[in-house]
Amino acid sequence: MSLLRRWFDPIRSSWFYQKPTRQTVLPTEQGLSVYLRLDDVYSYLAAQQLPQLEEILSDELKPLKVYISSQSGEPPNHMSGAEWQQYCLNDAQILSKQHRFSFHDTPEQPTAEALQQAETILRNTPLRGQDFLYLLEDVFHMLWQKQYGKLRTLHAMASRHHQPQHFPERVFGEMPVLASYFEFGGRKYHAVDDLLRLTRRLKQQKLLTDNPIFLINHIEWREHLISDAEELNEIQALDPELDLYIALEDPISWLLLAYIKEELADFYNIQLNVYPLSYHSRDLFDWSLATRLSKRTEVAFTPFCRPTKAATLYMAQLYYSVPEEQRIEAMYHILQAVWTKGRDLSFKAHFQQLQQDLGIAALTEEDVEAMLKENDMHCEMKSQPDFPVLELRIDGQSYVFNSLYRVWMIESIFSNVLEEKYKSENTADSEQKPHEQRES
Repeated sequence: MSLLRRWFDPIRSSWFYQKPTRQTVLPTEQGLSVYLRLDDVYSYLAAQQLPQLEEILSDELKPLKVYISSQSGEPPNHMSGAEWQQYCLNDAQILSKQHRFSFHDTPEQPTAEALQQAETILRNTPLRGQDFLYLLEDVFHMLWQKQYGKLRTLHAMASRHHQPQHFPERVFGEMPVLASYFEFGGRKYHAVDDLLRLTRRLKQQKLLTDNPIFLINHIEWREHLISDAEELNEIQALDPELDLYIALEDPISWLLLAYIKEELADFYNIQLNVYPLSYHSRDLFDWSLATRLSKRTEVAFTPFCRPTKAATLYMAQLYYSVPEEQRIEAMYHILQAVWTKGRDLSFKAHFQQLQQDLGIAALTEEDVEAMLKENDMHCEMKSQPDFPVLELRIDGQSYVFNSLYRVWMIESIFSNVLEEKYKSENTADSEQKPHEQRES
């Protein structure tokens, strides 16, 4: 690793961490915009929030600008179009259940004919402002709830009685939109994952006329969904197991592992397994985003020295050199040394010091690169768009998800498992009582 990176990364990271995470004021000249695609399931979820959002926007941000694109972006993480589409449907179904969005039990991508009809309806309508947003929500419902009869009727009316409208707050184009997002003050906010962050920003700048109520079942960091002692014992007795596939040069790997280990693993009796991946260039990350996430999760994160490809191999070598039962603790200390103490493990002195701290007498003779590639293969089979990848196993079921944005799913899954368990017990009891009455 270059001396510039080894010695200046910690200085720069410390400066980055100490500066305010938010600018005092973001510019409002461009207003607030939302980017949608009619064939994007996240846009469907976003459309269900827009009328309420428009209602509480200050006059300074009205009207909400709506950009409707016909062009998708490139799927992430080398996923095929079909893999990305299936992932989005599954993920949106989980989000809809968690936050009470309207959603179909067996969702399908809308047909090309339906998409064209929907676009004609939206292009031709003379409705504006909140009325247009209600129509937009209804059209999305028709597309994604398979209400094609309603769509055809509305399309016939729009085609016969209206001409294409041209309003500055409503734009149709071909700008690439992978998944729906908002844009405010030159910053992008994912339409679902970042909605609360956006509304906190708008509220801070006094750009909302009322308190925003979105994502009603959002689970805050370090606030447990399950705290009842009896329910907690039931989850612990199920011996949940969690696999983490992490890129060692990715700071989110540290934030996620530290948060789960400190907050969830012991609390829920989760058995952790960590599978380090080969180098994926994740050291070229958004410093401000990582800093903000570290403050939200309350996980220490500075000063750090970003690992290079060579450094990740040394990190993996240390990890695989400790006994298997000690590896979670070892990975925690390895990542902690890199991301909170500025250690460069391609630097011999730093490597030897950490080796001594971990009590490693002899380094493993196994082919570490081959082990990382095997982990890569298993991770790729999970078909996830981002790292880290998590697989939770409990009560005979397996659940796969990814990134720090989905850590809340661990507790949500636990809650759903308990709910299903209680339903099964109640059903068994209700069936047993008539049987006992007949015998008596």
